[in-house]
Amino acid sequence: MKLMKNITKKLSIMLLITLLIASTPFTTVYSEDNTTANEPEFINKNLDYIETMIQIIKSTYAGEVTEEELIEGAVNGMFDTLDEYSDYYTPEEFDQLQESTSGTYVGIGVHITQRDGYLTIIVPFEGSPGERAGLKPGDKIVTVDGQDITGMSTKKAASLIKGEAGTKVTLGILREGNAEILYIDVVREVIKVNPIKYEVLEDNIGYIRISQFNENTLENITKTLEEFDKEDIERLIVDLRNNPGGYLNEVVEVLRYFVPEGPIVHVKEPGGKIQTIKSNLKGPKYKIVVLVNEGSASASEIFAGAIKDTGVGKVVGTATYGKGTVQRIYPLVDGGAIKMTIAEYFTPNMNKVNGKGIQPDVVIENNPVTTIDIPELKYLNKERKLSIQTVGLDVLAAEKALDLLGYNLEKVDGVFDKETYNIVKKFQADKGLYSYGVLDFTTQDALINSLYEYEQAKDVDEQLQKAIEVVKSL
Repeated sequence: MKLMKNITKKLSIMLLITLLIASTPFTTVYSEDNTTANEPEFINKNLDYIETMIQIIKSTYAGEVTEEELIEGAVNGMFDTLDEYSDYYTPEEFDQLQESTSGTYVGIGVHITQRDGYLTIIVPFEGSPGERAGLKPGDKIVTVDGQDITGMSTKKAASLIKGEAGTKVTLGILREGNAEILYIDVVREVIKVNPIKYEVLEDNIGYIRISQFNENTLENITKTLEEFDKEDIERLIVDLRNNPGGYLNEVVEVLRYFVPEGPIVHVKEPGGKIQTIKSNLKGPKYKIVVLVNEGSASASEIFAGAIKDTGVGKVVGTATYGKGTVQRIYPLVDGGAIKMTIAEYFTPNMNKVNGKGIQPDVVIENNPVTTIDIPELKYLNKERKLSIQTVGLDVLAAEKALDLLGYNLEKVDGVFDKETYNIVKKFQADKGLYSYGVLDFTTQDALINSLYEYEQAKDVDEQLQKAIEVVKSL
């Protein structure tokens, strides 16, 4: 039966990966009665059960649903029983995940957003093909290779702009001061997103903002420190606020510039075995303050914890998110992937991070927003992820916030419907987050911080001012 073959194919892929994981030191799969979950009789019995459920749904459900959607739902259901960081990705979702986390893609190198119905360039990346071709902030892209993209979603339009390296794309541009459309040819290249921004503050203090630990972080932090060394800068502020994390190996290699000889992080596998990752640095030359907040997670917490525990610097801000687990990606043969939690990490002093976070040495908050008229905002407190069919005051708060930020919802009613889903995807794409339409904890943080930035553009960054004060005292 075709249905049974589809189910068997999809679930066999999942079971194959599960067995692969079970053969590693990290995980062993057992059923409740202490028989292994990969026994053929156990599998066949449950495949028959799933097939029966699908047949019942197909024959009685009043709506429209395909076999593929039901099978995919069954697979997603498996991961719903695991922790919040383990997940299944379709091929399309996996492509988006790789692009967002790796920091490398083929395109023209511009940051775009939807504004007043137009796909608008926020800024071309420095040195990118877009910048070299003459694209400017505020340019409105109205056509791509002759195709009108007015009103098209950011995701769909971006897919038209991207392509193979070395190929040309022609953009139709509306630019302020020009009455006619400008047509600009841009040759696509491999774009490496630089997550590092830096400047020299007062009293020769180096400021480094790390937005994510992607595969380009080490390369760019190395260049930044080389520039600082030329200026004999020894005091640094490393800003990790709202940094959601990234690759373990990247944060470890970056920390080897700062942390003295000894442990950087301990990684505890499910069997209890602990791997200690160390630094061999003798005589650290920098005095450091790390800025963190509730949006600093995962690799950011590894960084802050290492700086704090080794005594090489101070942590300033508010308590971090508390994601102290390590995930591994397992690609599937159909182009999708699964992400599995395979270990937990601890700071150099063996302090637990998961569910606790890193407590700053100096606690300070920026002034809270008082002028935003969204009484329900207090309910947007990361107690749950928000997705389609979710209803509540937290959804209402999110909708009001998105509407205030210019995303123009037609209905602001506290119901997470298809419109809200599409708007959330747009917001995530604009913020460089994984664009999948779920208001997860990282997206909620980004939304709150966007409101703060919206209202506090002229306000003093009290956390940064405190960091400057603290680093001067080191």
